[in-house]
Amino acid sequence: MSFRVVLRFLALSTLCALTACTTVDTSEKPSQKPVGSKKAEVTFIQSHFNDLPLIEEHAWEPALSAFQASCKVMEQDTRWTEVCRQAIQTDPIGAQRFFLNNFTPWQVIITQPGEAIPSTQGLMTGYYEPLLRGSRTKGGPFQYPLYRVPDDLLTIDLGSLYPQLKGLRLRGKLDGQRVIPYDDRASIQKRQDLQPYAIAWVDDPVAAFFLHIQGSGRIQLPDGSHMRVGFADQNGHRYLAIGTWLIQKGFFKSHELSMQRIQHWAKTHPNQVDEALAQNPSYVFFAERTIAPNLGPTGAQGIPLTPKASVAVDLRYWLLGTPFIVDAHQTNPTLKITRPVIAQDTGGAIRGPIRFDFFWGFGDQAGAKAGRQKSNTEAWILVPNGQNPESFTVQ
Repeated sequence: MSFRVVLRFLALSTLCALTACTTVDTSEKPSQKPVGSKKAEVTFIQSHFNDLPLIEEHAWEPALSAFQASCKVMEQDTRWTEVCRQAIQTDPIGAQRFFLNNFTPWQVIITQPGEAIPSTQGLMTGYYEPLLRGSRTKGGPFQYPLYRVPDDLLTIDLGSLYPQLKGLRLRGKLDGQRVIPYDDRASIQKRQDLQPYAIAWVDDPVAAFFLHIQGSGRIQLPDGSHMRVGFADQNGHRYLAIGTWLIQKGFFKSHELSMQRIQHWAKTHPNQVDEALAQNPSYVFFAERTIAPNLGPTGAQGIPLTPKASVAVDLRYWLLGTPFIVDAHQTNPTLKITRPVIAQDTGGAIRGPIRFDFFWGFGDQAGAKAGRQKSNTEAWILVPNGQNPESFTVQ
């Protein structure tokens, strides 16, 4: 049976068979969704910058830098051409004036499927680029692999067969003449045949696990040099937070969860680490990246991320490169963020129109802030003057 026939057979299978392998967005960090999932309805209310929460003046400059980077990718799109021309000509000192003069804020309103009451509230979490200790070869403390994409991982573009499924891909592997779901995390952790695909070995399985969640990172090698890695592909299984399992087992209460506390728990419960990590069936494969040390990791738009200005969004709703104002706040720990941000990334846990992941930057300090962030959020999309917000949503 030819591979094309296998694809055709799979595409004509039942909905249950399709979702057994799960579908993912085609961007660099995939946003996963079952075929046929219902989206929230998004509407907008025109606003004015004077009506928005106070934004500190220093917050505009990194947003301008991030938007200028996005313009290198999207300036040929007529929706952005003129405003990108203005952005590229703007010096950092004129960042605030650029946004105020060229954009109109529209507040994002969502109505969830089956609900009648609209809401302006959503969620913003944080992510960062971690530093791990590792080696290109296995040995000594470096026993935990980071794999490149294995040859047995199949990626099936459903949009090539059915246009209504454009942007969705199916992950699986061949079992004889059948396509079956690819291995989950628990199975991959036990496979010895994948070792030739390791691009690096690190000294901490929990650090490796969180690297899968962050999507990119740096590895300090024994000679003091650094290796940078980024998302290459994923096994097709839905991301599940291991915090749910930790709560069910009585290790934490829901308000106690943070990345730092999970890391501490792992150090005091080494015999349960593999079981805990296996609760998340999603598994990420990496590739080495060549990026200047002073630049952030590459996001889904194909450009380096800007600390405190880049966010990951749900690509079922928003176009990469779109600017927003976010007003995020939480009490435990106390955090308040009101600033312009640019949609430049995505992720498997980023689900919904008012759902953002805020990029804090590189290193432990950024990680401490990202690991504790879980903020209630309102959002305003910034639309070039004279255009309507619907033109900047995914239809």
